[in-house]
Amino acid sequence: MKVNETKSMYVTFTLKRSVCPSVQLANKHLAQPDDVKYLDIHQDRKLTWRKHITTKRKQLDLKLHKLYWIVGRKSQLSLGNKLPVYKAILKPIWTYGLQVWESASNSNIDILESFRSKVLRIVTDAPWYVPNTVI
Repeated sequence: MKVNETKSMYVTFTLKRSVCPSVQLANKHLAQPDDVKYLDIHQDRKLTWRKHITTKRKQLDLKLHKLYWIVGRKSQLSLGNKLPVYKAILKPIWTYGLQVWESASNSNIDILESFRSKVLRIVTDAPWYVPNTVI
């Protein structure tokens, strides 16, 4: 297997603030970014998962915007048909890699939880005063 030095990079996962020594491959220094994307999961040096979660939230907002005509409040589709659309298209986006990043802080997890709550309210056409546990 041949390694491409221009595309290769490395990240040292640590909580320390100091910069780790550089790594060389074929006498070329490899880049050391603050975060990398591997298998569509963004990982940063401290594994806070903030970038991954905010990226997924933006992706979910765009997908919801495209699907609003079919799952929105004014849609003529029944709840029994809206839920499979939610489960098949939106839910896999935010649950992908959940086992890896579920150790994120509560403030980061709340970003996706607020989206889930928002979407379920839209899909079920629930008013603002209905608790999330009922939905």
